[in-house]
Formats: sequence, C-alpha cells, structure tokens
Amino acid sequence: MSGTQTPDFDKIIIGIDPGTNVMGYGILGVKGKKPHLMALGVIKLSKFESHYLRLRRIYDRVLGLVEQYLPDEMAIEAPFFGKNVQSMLKLGRAQGVAMAAALCRDVPITEYEPRKIKMAITGNGGASKEQVKEMLRRILVIPAESLDIELDATDALAAALCHFYESSRPVVAAGPKSWKDFIAKNPDRVK
Repeated sequence: MSGTQTPDFDKIIIGIDPGTNVMGYGILGVKGKKPHLMALGVIKLSKFESHYLRLRRIYDRVLGLVEQYLPDEMAIEAPFFGKNVQSMLKLGRAQGVAMAAALCRDVPITEYEPRKIKMAITGNGGASKEQVKEMLRRILVIPAESLDIELDATDALAAALCHFYESSRPVVAAGPKSWKDFIAKNPDRVK
C-alpha cells in the first residue's frame, strides 16, 4: 500500500455520502484536537448505464482513496428510509460496496444518521445541505472558492467531522443520578 505524502496526522478519517449517481467523499486529518481538510470530491457514476458497473466503480474508487490516504476510520452516512423501495435497495448496495472497500483494508466503520450529522455540524438536525456546507467552511476555515463543489462532497466531509466530534468526546462512567440513587445502590456505604 502506498500513501500520499501528508503532514503527520494523529488520525485520518474518511467520510462517505453514498449514492448511485454521485457519491461524495471527504477526508480529514486530525492533529492534536484540530481537524484539517485533506481532500474532498465526488465519484460521478451516471455515465455507467449498469447498476453493477456503478457498484464496481464505487468499490474501485473507495479502495483507491483508502490506499492513497490510509484512513484510520470511516464515517458513512446511513441511508434514510424513503418510500421508494428500489431506490433504497440501490443506495444500500452502494453503501455496502463502499464499506466492503474499507473493510478490505481493515478500516473500522461507523454509520451516522443524516439528522445526527446535521445536528453535529449545525446544531439543527433539519438543516439544509447548504447550511451544512457553510458551517463546514467556517469550522474548518476553508475559503469559499475551495468549496465550489457538489453538496454530496460536503455531506461526506460532514460525516467525517461528525465522527471526529463523536470519537473525541470523553467517556464518562455512568454513575448515580442523585444521592437517593447512590444510597439505593450502595446501602453498605451509608452510616
């Protein structure tokens, strides 16, 4: 496996926004407690007439990104449930193929619901794609002209940043909620 010449990051996260016409990807490098944009783009799939050729292209490109950037983790947007069963099936296949490419190189994967990603980035689970894009630009200090790209790419970057936030949280042990709870659970410690 050969990696891209990159700054010395503590962790690299690849975000994927699965799609069967356009699949977005965003790659963050984390140094200390600060995320940095490494790469952002889309995989255009509409030129392939066969759904199976699209799946092959997704696998090849995601595997190529994994081999190029050597991510430590993948964050992928979970498909939301729609009314069109055929669309959901195709989207699920696209997501599965992207996941298989990461798993092929032992990259752990975490799925996030679209509302959770939007909430992590904007504070609003119902935010528009444009609002997510603007918040990413501000948070990661990216010049506006650098984000002149399809929203699928910024959605993928949002998944990666959401994962950074989620994995950076300190884990707090579940303790008693009140003194009454503590006494109930520890009668031998009360005099």
